[in-house]
Amino acid sequence: MNYCQKKFSRRKIIKFMVLGAAVPFAFTTSQAQATKVSKETMQYRDKPNGKQQCSNCMQFIPGKTSEANGECKVVEGSISPQGWCTAYAPQS
Repeated sequence: MNYCQKKFSRRKIIKFMVLGAAVPFAFTTSQAQATKVSKETMQYRDKPNGKQQCSNCMQFIPGKTSEANGECKVVEGSISPQGWCTAYAPQS
């Protein structure tokens, strides 16, 4: 076995491939969490727009109870279940 074969074993190459494939996913998940927008930018309000409200939006993350404020995947801060903003997207 020569020097190159000892230096680059199959196991080491596989480790580098796995680490190389995992690095982009680590950066995209951390960036996705940091891209929330302010309430003013999304024209958030605490009242619904007709039947459109945060509690039936796919971006809404509910609070501990159905009446408690939750969070949004797009808008920063505490979000009312009866609120509405321009990021509204109905649940399918």
